[in-house]
Amino acid sequence: MQSENTVDHPTTLITGGATGIGAATVRRLLAAGHRVAVTGRDQDRLDRFAAELGAGRDVLLPLAADATDYDAVRGAVEATVKEFGRLDHVIANAGFSTHDNLADGDPGQWREMLMVNVLGPALLVKAALPALQESGGRIVLVGSTAGIKNTPGNMYSVTKTALTSLAENAHVLVTGSGVGVTLIAPGRVDTPFWSSHPDRVVPQGPVLTPDHIADAIVWALRQPAGVDVNTVVVRPLGQVH
Repeated sequence: MQSENTVDHPTTLITGGATGIGAATVRRLLAAGHRVAVTGRDQDRLDRFAAELGAGRDVLLPLAADATDYDAVRGAVEATVKEFGRLDHVIANAGFSTHDNLADGDPGQWREMLMVNVLGPALLVKAALPALQESGGRIVLVGSTAGIKNTPGNMYSVTKTALTSLAENAHVLVTGSGVGVTLIAPGRVDTPFWSSHPDRVVPQGPVLTPDHIADAIVWALRQPAGVDVNTVVVRPLGQVH
């Protein structure tokens, strides 16, 4: 039986949590009473983010960990369990786009994008699964509408389509063990994601804010026991694809 502290203060680990959707989600989780472990590659950046939030180590644990390195991911999971005593949820949020296509893209950059966007979430699921099975927790994978509706030659779409498949694959694997799996697929969101775009601006048209997606993530985590929400597509009103 879960203690009152466990119910009121679940523990969640999120990758890529210092900017954009990840940072907004960390804020929402803390406000909802979660204890949060947040990972990224730059410890100084994570520490600055924690300082900005004014959150102490009793509720926020910043951990430098490369999402594509299994030993680092497993270490982050173990550190979270050691610090907070359990792990209830994981959110695979780390990801990026090369903003190119099969005709003119850089294969070297594709390799890194595939590693971060596809291998990274798979490693997180593998590393966290024993703890999540113990807690009856949830896995959230942050995908994209690009993984549901492809655009011509878009390699980012390829990675997010693979992540969409990973979500269903993980669901089939773990559903009998009491672990839930949710794919959150955002449409166009105004985040630092666009800083690597050739135009360095959000394309014209309707956009969401990171808080909109953070709300969807927290909503998925709040579902009662026995409810497994598998795919949530969140587009700004007016975005067709």
